[in-house]
Amino acid sequence: MRVLITGASGLVGTALAEALAAQGHTVGRFVRIGAGATRPGDVAWNPAGDEFDAAAAEGADAVVNLAGASIAGGRWTAKRKAELRSSRIDLTQRLVGHLSRLQRKPAVLVSASATGYYGERGDETLTEASAPGSNFLAGICRDWEAAAMKAEEAGMRVAILRIGVVLAKAGGALPKMTPPIKMGVGGKLGSGKQWMSWVALEDVVSAIRFAIATETLRGAANLVAPNPARNAEFTKVLARVLRRPAIFPVPAFALRLMLGGEMADELLLGSERVLPQRLLEAKFVFRFAELEPALRHALQ
Repeated sequence: MRVLITGASGLVGTALAEALAAQGHTVGRFVRIGAGATRPGDVAWNPAGDEFDAAAAEGADAVVNLAGASIAGGRWTAKRKAELRSSRIDLTQRLVGHLSRLQRKPAVLVSASATGYYGERGDETLTEASAPGSNFLAGICRDWEAAAMKAEEAGMRVAILRIGVVLAKAGGALPKMTPPIKMGVGGKLGSGKQWMSWVALEDVVSAIRFAIATETLRGAANLVAPNPARNAEFTKVLARVLRRPAIFPVPAFALRLMLGGEMADELLLGSERVLPQRLLEAKFVFRFAELEPALRHALQ
């Protein structure tokens, strides 16, 4: 199988490319024109324009769309928020447009989204049938998913994975969460009552491969472990794994001061209790369904 990946240099993209190559599949990256040398099988393109090497993309069996600027990569100024939207929505619109014009289109597009789709929901249990939220991240996810679903009009199957907090040592949330606890000054965020829907990196990679192979999987599916945790519990387990105390809570006002109110509320203080109903119904098996083994594996 030949699989093309946007965002192939990111945390998930790198792990996915390695896993696919280890299974004997051919992996190609979408590489920005002028960004550096390409490898055989890569596809050169300009996400901000119409330059696209269609000949290099012809005949791919699947495309995995993981591109997007880091949500936590900087304060949410107006300029940054516009970048977060365009790097997901505009890029996906252009990608789908290019794929739709190929003579030999991929059979499936697997496109990333996020559990931010649901917004702040307190203790409500959320499945794929739940309505979207109304905050900034929810709006991005809603429009991002709509852009990807347009590929169905060209005859491609589209699977959208709403990814939770990815647990990995090399990137994502953990490298930011562990230093304070290792130094003995970490603790729960705000009240600690907010739900965190997490997922091990290995399960993210496996679920993407599952989505590529499972022809009955269409539309949105939550990619989170079956057992979400409140922030206070997550912090307690993380501290136990690190063999450190976690007795210094970070007040909500301090987070809002550091990051800005909107960013702090949506990324750190918001509550999303999300369950992977569709993946479980499709018989996907999570390798890491419980938090402590997932953290131990990620940090080993």
